[in-house]
Amino acid sequence: MSNYHLQNFADYLESYKKSIDSPEEFWADIATNHFIWQKKWDQVLNWDFKKPEINWFIGAKLNITENCIDRHLAENGKKTAILFEPNDPSESSQSITYEELAIRVNQVAKVLRAKGIEKGDRVCIYLPMIPELAISVLACARIGAIHSVVFAGFSAMALASRINDSSCKMVITSDGSFRGTKIVDLKGIVDEALTHTPSVQSVLVVKRTGSEIGWVAKRDFWLHTLIETASASCLPAIMDAEDPLFILYTSGSTGQPKGMVHTTAGYMVYTAYTFKNVFQYQGNDIFWCTADIGWITGHSYGVYGPLLNGATTVMFEGIPSHPDYSRFWQIIDKHKVTQFYTAPTAIRALAKEDLSYVLPYHLKSLKVLGTVGEPINDEAWYWYNDHIGKGNCPIVDTWWQTETGGILISPLPGITETIPTYATLPLPGVQPVLMNEQGEEIKEIQADGRLCLKFPWPSIARTIWGNHERYRETYFSTFNNLYFTGDGALRDQNGNYRITGRVDDIIIVSGHNLGTAPIEDAVNEHPLVAESAIVGFPHAVKGFALYGFITLKDENANQEALFNEINQFITNQIGAIAKLDKMQFTSGLPKTRSGKIMRRILLKIACNELDSLGDITTLLNPEVVEEIIQNRLT
Repeated sequence: MSNYHLQNFADYLESYKKSIDSPEEFWADIATNHFIWQKKWDQVLNWDFKKPEINWFIGAKLNITENCIDRHLAENGKKTAILFEPNDPSESSQSITYEELAIRVNQVAKVLRAKGIEKGDRVCIYLPMIPELAISVLACARIGAIHSVVFAGFSAMALASRINDSSCKMVITSDGSFRGTKIVDLKGIVDEALTHTPSVQSVLVVKRTGSEIGWVAKRDFWLHTLIETASASCLPAIMDAEDPLFILYTSGSTGQPKGMVHTTAGYMVYTAYTFKNVFQYQGNDIFWCTADIGWITGHSYGVYGPLLNGATTVMFEGIPSHPDYSRFWQIIDKHKVTQFYTAPTAIRALAKEDLSYVLPYHLKSLKVLGTVGEPINDEAWYWYNDHIGKGNCPIVDTWWQTETGGILISPLPGITETIPTYATLPLPGVQPVLMNEQGEEIKEIQADGRLCLKFPWPSIARTIWGNHERYRETYFSTFNNLYFTGDGALRDQNGNYRITGRVDDIIIVSGHNLGTAPIEDAVNEHPLVAESAIVGFPHAVKGFALYGFITLKDENANQEALFNEINQFITNQIGAIAKLDKMQFTSGLPKTRSGKIMRRILLKIACNELDSLGDITTLLNPEVVEEIIQNRLT
């Protein structure tokens, strides 16, 4: 039996049981029957969470782009692979067929090779959501280069730190990007970043906005000019199953972002399988994941998952509010989108607008709605269900992480029950456990605790680039022989999981994981700031927003001006996504007698949970807590 396409609950139960009882046989069956291999594996799995070391499909040889593109050409070459919807609705959308995608990927792959990019080299991609972004990703994979996509909203400093961490040899960017009514000078940001990046030898520039840009001779090259003479044929590099496919940076709770490394075969098999089942994809469906390819969601369910299944995937350059708040619904009707996958932040932002933005649109093509990035709250779930799905579309509230590579816990539309705010049941191959703070597994079905995984799935990240010890310490040291997700969860009497949020210093703002330490570092660089502490607080649209408690060197400073200046420091260091919504200037921060800032107390104050502060008498400075409460921002 092939377990690839689950069609009913009995299928799910049978596949789940097999995936737990005989995981190697289960994944070998899927891998054998649904992908092209240059050489089959010698062993399906070898793993040890203590080291940690995880290897899937050991000894197998393949190229993921053969599976994303080449194998579809004979029967589906004329089918649309990528539907591009530009920022400006008056600009024509583009349909790129699998045949055209093959040519364009091969040409860019040839350009990369001509510029000295070899198997194993790292290429940083800093592009807007235009076809060249997906094409560049696939071109890197074609020749065995490791792509590192950086979201084109990050600052020059954040970009430089990611380039330097993985010693990228090349950057692919554009002259600029269209975002609503704004034109963003991406090339200028790259130029600034590259004053601090000795490893970069060349920059390929996509012409998108026609803006005037700076130019460095012998380093910068127009991509369209190089493509004119590039061959449309490029043999795929033969990769080992465990060769790195990409590095993707995720916020660390301390300091340097973590470069998560995903390898080739396991990632391919798992993203393809989960795409097929979580979205119940059928041959003529039009799939739209709104996530930027700069995030893992865009990698796995914007590019790789859909293309591995021969799907049509929509790429949207713009934002949901331009030219008005009906843009998403207009695109769904225009392209007859069948599966729509977006973030709760976007849903909340659209739900607070007048329903007149939704009502003119039929939305009858929709079959499945999805959410990603954070748990969806009740109110947003019902608005999405009632007004977008019209009560006819299952909502898949998917839980997963950059580190997991693919969706781990999710309803299966039409197969498993959907419960508002619950990610529900684990997918086949996923073995979750709940742990208490004493490091013991909670055996009761109905429980809440820290969410861990006790067995590897094929797309688990293999390491942090250049720092395997940090990988071990972050994910495998908290609980013995388990992968610790960093999330808390509760499980109901039927085994359904609800994610209750981070248990560390990561705050999920608008679906983006933001570490508090790097933001505090940016705030503390302001010459008037003595120290700071950042916590999250509930926000009607973003889910959580950032609240900064800041002690100044000069209490008479102009606080209104400081609000803007400090947020500008954050924007320069990290990006606008990390700006503080609230800043409270204090005479001090609550500390233990050893000098540790008590962020737990500040979090309670920010969330207006003043009756559960606990005993503050043991603090070094309990009087500061009273002052902060009295001046709390509401």
